[in-house]
Amino acid sequence: MSAALAIQFVIILLVAGSAAGILAGLLGVGGGIVLVPAFLVVLELWGYSGTGAMQMAVATSLATIIVTSSRSVRAHWTRGAVDMALLKRLAPAVAVGALVGMGLAQIVESVHLQAIFGVIGSCVGLYMMLAPSVARPGATLPRPPITTACATLFGMLSALIGIGGGSFFVPFLTYFGRGPHQAVATSAGMGVVIAVPAVIGFLLVPTAADAPPLTVGQVNLAAAGVVVCATVLCAPLGARLAHWLNPALLKRVFGGFLILTAGRMLIGAIGAL
Repeated sequence: MSAALAIQFVIILLVAGSAAGILAGLLGVGGGIVLVPAFLVVLELWGYSGTGAMQMAVATSLATIIVTSSRSVRAHWTRGAVDMALLKRLAPAVAVGALVGMGLAQIVESVHLQAIFGVIGSCVGLYMMLAPSVARPGATLPRPPITTACATLFGMLSALIGIGGGSFFVPFLTYFGRGPHQAVATSAGMGVVIAVPAVIGFLLVPTAADAPPLTVGQVNLAAAGVVVCATVLCAPLGARLAHWLNPALLKRVFGGFLILTAGRMLIGAIGAL
């Protein structure tokens, strides 16, 4: 690998990691919604864009989310925003869903997985642009069977496409009466619960013979390490901004960016089918 190409890798990953860290703390989206496309770009530059590329992007994204979400939830915890009782109650269902999502990622072709990301990412972007972000005072979560089923589904979808779960949990918790700060903070905890079991599964998958250097299973440790350096610094900043700013405008801007990014992935996947 040339020095110029290595510098290009590092710049792309540091920018993506910084954005992911801030967004994880500010909006509770886990960062994976930014990191998966970035990892795909880096893998393509690395010459690894065929079978298994999307799975590696997903797995590597989740590996970074362990650190990003942990830093974010710790920053929110110091401000008393995390609903630990709810987090503990839903954690088993979320973890089971994450393992199912990891398993599904092994049987879905890379191009189909890219299309799934494109569809879900576009829907999340539309929601962030158009949906109101105001909690419904007095609303309560559905009965345990329904809440548990939703938590399992959110865990599965998040692990399948490499995101931290905030894209699902934040609007869900907000709709059912939780304040935006508590919804973001608790969703950050869900990100850890999703990422840990899924990453363990991805690490145990046999490493492809043509995988890039420093790949274990389907996790590229080099790319994850560079991103983590940025997210460790930026996630607490996002958490502080979440308590200082009204994120409504930023959500709309990011939603538009997400639609463009996810839409590009979807068009590329359709063209490859």
